[in-house]
Amino acid sequence: MYSNFTKFVKELYKTNEFIPLHEPRFIGNEKKYLNECIDSTFVSSVGRFVDLFEENIAKFTGAKHAIACVNGTAALHIALILSDVKANDEVITQPLTFIATANAISYTGAMPVFIDVDKDTLGLSPQKLEEFLSENTYLDDLGFCHNKKTKRIIKACIPMHTFGHPARIDKIKSICDRYNITLIEDAAESLGSYYKEQHTGTFGKFGTLSFNGNKTITTGGGGMILTNDDALAKRAKHLTTQAKVPHKWEYVHNYIGYNYRLPNINAALGLAQLEQLPIFIEKKRQLAEKYKIFFINTDIQFVTEPQNSKSNYWLNFILLKDKEERNNFLKFTNENGVMTRPVWELMNRLEMFKNCQVENIENSEWLADRVVNIPSSVIL
Repeated sequence: MYSNFTKFVKELYKTNEFIPLHEPRFIGNEKKYLNECIDSTFVSSVGRFVDLFEENIAKFTGAKHAIACVNGTAALHIALILSDVKANDEVITQPLTFIATANAISYTGAMPVFIDVDKDTLGLSPQKLEEFLSENTYLDDLGFCHNKKTKRIIKACIPMHTFGHPARIDKIKSICDRYNITLIEDAAESLGSYYKEQHTGTFGKFGTLSFNGNKTITTGGGGMILTNDDALAKRAKHLTTQAKVPHKWEYVHNYIGYNYRLPNINAALGLAQLEQLPIFIEKKRQLAEKYKIFFINTDIQFVTEPQNSKSNYWLNFILLKDKEERNNFLKFTNENGVMTRPVWELMNRLEMFKNCQVENIENSEWLADRVVNIPSSVIL
């Protein structure tokens, strides 16, 4: 079976060379816009491309505002700050996520609380979230949600749309609203994904995107904050540009700010990539269908988009029987020229997060032993 898979992938990509997990495709105006950016000399955080990139991302996602950042982690950090997350607060997230999610929480001095995911979405489980909050928290007279065990205030919740598959975000939002918890969507991997015909990252007070080199579209390194709140959007842009007060020559700053603004030259690349996004998503969905057909009569499960969702299929993934079979599959494929990877190590198993509160994560543990990502680059 393993041999048949590597042969199939090499036939798909029409090569006997090593096949990476996900690499970018540059087929449009990338060089043209980069040259224009260089000729303009505006290659840093000021220029027309970064403004255009924000406008077009907002238009594509349906968000009212989009604020460009140097990466997705920076976008999460600012979203947490604007959600009033401070030292000794708590933020609910999932243990099955990329480390940036938990790292951004730590930047604020807050503590992550890890709640389980659903097996079919790999996103935060609304049921497990409801169970945790109903059994372990209470609302005080001011409306703050307190953790009975730790005595800390739970300020925010960050679910992730894992590998581009939407979580049950409407149910998560409903729960967060009832407990006065700010919803921040980690939509780093889900540009072009929709839940009930609404783009991911637009359900919460904030959503964040990533344009890292391995994402569906790339700016080299980059991220974006999405929000529908005018005042918060204005403050997000202010904080990401060192909180500098506009003046013709004086340097006055009125908050602790961050050098998080996406450079114009990166935005030029991203703008050209965004023009190709509908084609990329169409091709990625076609690739997912081919994988689905290939695995249909095997003992390996290819995971498709959840109910009520349209996924960008950023990274395709399969489920193996157990950890031993997972490791055997990883070893064979990587030794035979096809890059595959396991899902991330669960956050609560990492040294820096081992003392964080963890609640009934049996689904996450089950998935961690079985999930394998397979090559997902766009085939043109």
